Amino acid sequence: MSNWTIRTEKYEKKRIAENGNRFLIGNGYMGIRGTLEEHTKAYLPAVNLAGIYDKVGDKWREPLNAPNGLKTWVCVDGQYFGLPETEPSEHVQTLDFRRAVHSRETTWRTPKGKITIQSLRFCSMENLHLLAMEWCVWADFEASVDIYSGIDADVWDINGPHYAKLDLNEMNGVLCATGYTSEGQAVSTAEGIRLQFEAHSDVLISEQEIVRKISFSAEPDRKYTIQKTAAVYTSKDTADYRKKAISEVEAALEYSFEESLAAHEKAWEKIWASSTVTIQGDEKAEHAVNYSLYHLNSIAPRHADNLSVSARGLSGQTYKGAVFWDTELFVLDFFLNTNPKVARSLVQYRIETLPGALDKAREYGCDGAFYAWESQEGGFDACTDFNVVDVFTGRPMRTHFRDKQYHISAAVVYGIVEYYNRTGDMDILISGGFNVIIECAKFYYSLIYKKLDDVAYSLLDVVGPDEYHERVNNNGYTNRMAKFNFESAVWALSVLSEQQMAQAAKDEADCLIEKFKAAADSIFIAQPDENGIIEQFDGYMKLEDISVADLKKRLLDEKEYWGGAYGIASGTKIAKQADVVAWLSLFPNDFPKAVMKENYLYYMDRTEHGSSLSASMFAGVACRCGMPNSAYPLFMKSACVDLKGGGKQWAGLIYIGGTHPAAAGGAYKTLVYGFGGLHFDGETVTAKPNFPDNWERLRFRVWHQGKLYEVDETKQNTTIKLLSV
Repeated sequence: MSNWTIRTEKYEKKRIAENGNRFLIGNGYMGIRGTLEEHTKAYLPAVNLAGIYDKVGDKWREPLNAPNGLKTWVCVDGQYFGLPETEPSEHVQTLDFRRAVHSRETTWRTPKGKITIQSLRFCSMENLHLLAMEWCVWADFEASVDIYSGIDADVWDINGPHYAKLDLNEMNGVLCATGYTSEGQAVSTAEGIRLQFEAHSDVLISEQEIVRKISFSAEPDRKYTIQKTAAVYTSKDTADYRKKAISEVEAALEYSFEESLAAHEKAWEKIWASSTVTIQGDEKAEHAVNYSLYHLNSIAPRHADNLSVSARGLSGQTYKGAVFWDTELFVLDFFLNTNPKVARSLVQYRIETLPGALDKAREYGCDGAFYAWESQEGGFDACTDFNVVDVFTGRPMRTHFRDKQYHISAAVVYGIVEYYNRTGDMDILISGGFNVIIECAKFYYSLIYKKLDDVAYSLLDVVGPDEYHERVNNNGYTNRMAKFNFESAVWALSVLSEQQMAQAAKDEADCLIEKFKAAADSIFIAQPDENGIIEQFDGYMKLEDISVADLKKRLLDEKEYWGGAYGIASGTKIAKQADVVAWLSLFPNDFPKAVMKENYLYYMDRTEHGSSLSASMFAGVACRCGMPNSAYPLFMKSACVDLKGGGKQWAGLIYIGGTHPAAAGGAYKTLVYGFGGLHFDGETVTAKPNFPDNWERLRFRVWHQGKLYEVDETKQNTTIKLLSV
């Protein structure tokens, strides 16, 4: 197997959804699930779009899937041949993730002989609105063949259907399907083909589908090929979305399929020039990491300057297509190192959604900015108060993700500060970044409490990243992030005060500096006990101490939600992800390495790793403690989460399957900062290898302060070369 290829050589119906994620292709504007061309919505095919949403009735609001312009199937001698309805004799599905090209070949044996279909498709990185496919069929006997190819507007939705109205029509040989949502959005998919053979063709239009029926008599062993080009435009792109989609297809058909593919491949080679990772001595890890980075590159919003990435990327509507804290703490570093322009877009998204955060804070009676837990456009929080369904009653369960996960605002601030430290881009701070930092600090200031006889401020009634324990006091991670926010606000206000400001504004800034300094100095920060252990939150040490294996035995249904008021983990020390470890992964200089190691070991035994974020946090801390061999399996768990599949697919009765950008980003952070020892100090770039035993050499490239460097490490030597300015 090529180190840039994944492949399956058998067809399993039970793995359709999983393979849809594994074989995904995308370009940041849209993601095409790795399902097959003949699949109907029952098998979760999707052309998932970035940044456009719709809500149907009282269902959850979620991103739109475009009408599917790749839909193709075949009948031979009047019999349908497609998966999973017709059992194949052979089936191969492949993703070349260096070229971002998906292919399949399927063969059926019949009494008359063999029938084979073959396809190759890509989602253009050169023109982000285009997708293209070459599809062919052949038999080793004479046969009557009907190919049906066009646009399927009966799309898969989790909380749909989203298209309240459909227009299906044909113009000058180009098919077009336009869907209109109840919120007034529109999505147009246009499709055109080239036939590489002579055939009779008719256009068939039904309520939700427009296709060509291409009929011909097939000669034995002759391949019959069609080349399809589809374009997608939405009302958010242009007012002439339908006209633009059609003209884009017409223009694309002026070029050969091979020319379009070559332009796409050239664009990907440019991307890989700054993001490829080389690991000598461990081909398995190299393959897994570059596959993970392929998924991050596939969802990067290169077409926008104020768009972020969602928790499940462009693999579907899971998690409502919303942006979480994952982006700032796990994904941002990859783009800071490989594509600072995309990193700026992620940060700008948060700056432009500040009004939504201000509104949310006011909704809960707080000052400042409370960022959305599940952020959609404008900072709208798509999270509801009932975000999990009980498996036994079928009723929605009250959760506190939306109203108590206060740490999200500090994560936004952390991302802004990190972006500035890495790029030196003061403009983004002056034009809005400083305001976000200050408003988030105001939010935490309105939350902190101090009893009359207390010295320290407390943060009460919160939910940390460990969502299995709700409504706790003084969550270690949340308090530490609030302290960071206060300190960052003092810095922001000091910089602003140095500018020419009216005296009243300076007086207000000085007052805020004094308040935030006092808050940063006095907020409660848990300290290690006599054994070096930091308590995750007030009262954690009094909870039941039980192993993950023994706790699992209490499950009555494998889909049960472990947290909430009645979850099996809520009264125990078992965490979804360890908040103390998350804290130490971001602020490794808070405590000596001996303390970090004790907490790593203690919480490792008490963490279920129910989140795909968890493993990389532990891996990073293990590296900081000088334990790269202990970090390695956790690193590989993060890097392989989409490669292997099979991760957590349900929270109660809610489907949460899809790709895992944050796990991919976490694996990357472990690689370059943990194993590579990459460090930035001002404009200086350094690296100190901290390899697992079997690694011989690590090579990667990073942007820092507007300069591109190549880092080349062995266990004995490190070379950092400036490549360009």
